Amino acid sequence: MAAVLQPQKEAVSSTYTFSSRPRALQNRQKYRDAEQVQQNETLPFYGNIMYDRRVVRGNTYAQQILPVNAQPDPLEIQRQLEARRRAIARRRAKEEFRAVTPEAVEGRKHIDVQTELYLEELSDRIVEADAECQTDAFLDKPSTPLFIPAKTGMDVATQIEEGELFDFDIEVKPILEVLVGKTIEQALLEVMEEEELANLRAQQQAFQELRNAELVEVQRLEEQDRRYREEKERRKRQQREVLMKEKETAEKIAARAFAQRYLADLIPSVFSSLRDSGYFYDPVERELEKEFMPWLMSEVEKTLEKSVLGRTVLDLLIREVVEKRISDFQQADSMSIPS
Repeated sequence: MAAVLQPQKEAVSSTYTFSSRPRALQNRQKYRDAEQVQQNETLPFYGNIMYDRRVVRGNTYAQQILPVNAQPDPLEIQRQLEARRRAIARRRAKEEFRAVTPEAVEGRKHIDVQTELYLEELSDRIVEADAECQTDAFLDKPSTPLFIPAKTGMDVATQIEEGELFDFDIEVKPILEVLVGKTIEQALLEVMEEEELANLRAQQQAFQELRNAELVEVQRLEEQDRRYREEKERRKRQQREVLMKEKETAEKIAARAFAQRYLADLIPSVFSSLRDSGYFYDPVERELEKEFMPWLMSEVEKTLEKSVLGRTVLDLLIREVVEKRISDFQQADSMSIPS
């Protein structure tokens, strides 16, 4: 009976559990496979189950057994990693800031001293004990016998007399002559090719030098043509400016003469029209018109208003007197008539 132990997916407690129920091995091979042996040699081998990480230790009653297909919480995993990282950082900081014993003076050295209540024996060598467990080993497969096919047919033989086979010195001479001739011909062809390549390179260099000289001459001619063209444009621009200035001067002179001739008759007419419009006036006359005459008219109006008011009052008084006298006469007449 054997059981296959597989590590459970990483969870909070990183535990291990069975992936299947224990079952009997079937179709077991009789011999060991060479490839399987090489793979087993590369894999770590645990000889003692006390050091096997797949074996759960401690109390398993309070363990949280998760199903095989349970997916770990990424937030929980990240939180655990952050907590582990912070713990490592705190441990490193504590080790860095921990008070360190000063170095011993020359000729002395520090030793470890027990300060506990009960002393115990200290030893540089830790007591170790090896424990092993034996499992059923595979038998070594015997080597496969060499395959030798069965003999078939009949044996025959041929008798070769002396001189029937070829003579190496005689037979190899034409072959050697052909090889040497071909080698010399190939060498001559290579030498001729090298000379031809050297001539081509010399011609190419001469052509390149001639081409560079022609390019320099072309650049010089282009630069000269550019300078001539710029000088021509500058001269044309200067001539245009001179002609423009001459034209402007002639136009100014013509405009000045025309203005003088036009203004010769214009000034008197302008002054006469301005005078007619009242722009040119006598100050005394203007003062009489603007200040004295309005004041005089206002005083005359006031005087006329007063005289009109007096006449109106007089008319009212005369009317009242007349009406009173008429009423008195009417009363007197009514009293004098006998009833």
